[in-house]
Amino acid sequence: MRFARYALSSLLVLVLIGSAFVASKREALHIAAASVSQSLCAAAFVSQVDPDRVFAQEQRPLLGSIAWAASYTVDRARQNVRSRVLGLFQARSEYRAGLGCTLVFGDDPAPKAVAVDVHSVPDTFGPQVVTPVDPALRAALELAFAEPDPAHPRLTKAVVVLHDGHLIAERYAPGYGPQTPIWGHSITKSVMQALIGILVRQGQLHPDQAAPIAAWASPTDPRHAITVDQLLRMDSGLPFDETEGPVNPATHMWFREADTAAYAARMPLAHAPGTAWGYSNLSYALLSKLVGEASGGTAADAEKFVRDELFAPLGMNHSVIETDVSGSLLGSGFMYGSARDFARFGQLYLDDGVVDGKRILPEGWATYAHSQTLDTGYGAGFWTNLVNQGSVPVWDAPWGMPQLPKDMFYARGAFGQYVIIVPSEHLVVVRMGLSVQGGSTGIGDATARIIAALHRTGSAALAIR
Repeated sequence: MRFARYALSSLLVLVLIGSAFVASKREALHIAAASVSQSLCAAAFVSQVDPDRVFAQEQRPLLGSIAWAASYTVDRARQNVRSRVLGLFQARSEYRAGLGCTLVFGDDPAPKAVAVDVHSVPDTFGPQVVTPVDPALRAALELAFAEPDPAHPRLTKAVVVLHDGHLIAERYAPGYGPQTPIWGHSITKSVMQALIGILVRQGQLHPDQAAPIAAWASPTDPRHAITVDQLLRMDSGLPFDETEGPVNPATHMWFREADTAAYAARMPLAHAPGTAWGYSNLSYALLSKLVGEASGGTAADAEKFVRDELFAPLGMNHSVIETDVSGSLLGSGFMYGSARDFARFGQLYLDDGVVDGKRILPEGWATYAHSQTLDTGYGAGFWTNLVNQGSVPVWDAPWGMPQLPKDMFYARGAFGQYVIIVPSEHLVVVRMGLSVQGGSTGIGDATARIIAALHRTGSAALAIR
């Protein structure tokens, strides 16, 4: 009897400890389940790569000590993914053709499927992978795919190199290719900068105007005078929202809110507008709302605007920006595109917003994109190479890449996504991967090798297809 009472007491203590743990980690566990569903839905139905491999390479490291408690089901007939953590915290993500995957909360019905007309044009780069014949250029690609540190795997998935607008080199990991959409993470912010530029070109917005956010309409609201420019530059005064750990305003917005822009609009200021820089997914959720309102207000309207005004003119045939349940674009970080598509996007900025003789962005918009914000290494939707000392606040990460020319600027996303633009070298380099476990991706050094190789050849290196 004494042993039974002792065992029962011990079990009760464990249950209480477990309950306390679950209660204290409730938000993190909800976020974990939603992250698994959203990522693996896109892997299965947008990228069409192996979701089990993506779970192993991306989600399992992110889940850390609770990875054992996570499970998921890929329903290919219904085109959705359901996930569970500890069997208690559940999430579901639904795929809709042309719209990507959408996180659905609780037992709510999936958003209504809508017809999104996608007109593809032939890939001007051709159907085959472009392999360089120049040994130095091949060595640069080898460096980009190298795995020098087993503790911090790079897991590079794609590298694409454009020089003078020509595709001169590319390489892909097994299971990936020129038509594989890959999660761009915060490269999406730079694409949103282009969409705002299109609205500026059309006369619907101006960078210096107060952002027309309905929740800030009152002149007494301290956020009333925040400008479109300040949202783009991340010096709006909204808080630095992507901090270490699984729980922060950004992850709450992405994985716990049905209307991401409404959540962002409720956020109080941390600083007076224009006085401090802080990395801001919230700002780009609000910019996404402006794009949606200007294009019609529904998810399908927004996707049509993006395709008609940006993706189709550039030949970005394998790209989509996902939306939340309310229909707002997830412009802070949920675009999928092929590495070639992202390279075409970089080329647009190299060419001052013009493609095939047609002006997509306002004249000078590309220069504006990498003009310095306060004393930081950030511009207006792009990172710059203007600051090579100090580090990004909170993250303790370098601002730029000192081994590359000073005029270089770039779009950057979590886990090693890069669109590097070097005007002085007429060069665009894209790197995509799953570098979830930290460490360097090596893309700065690889890009320096590419530049050195091009200097030796005197022109774009010849390639074989």
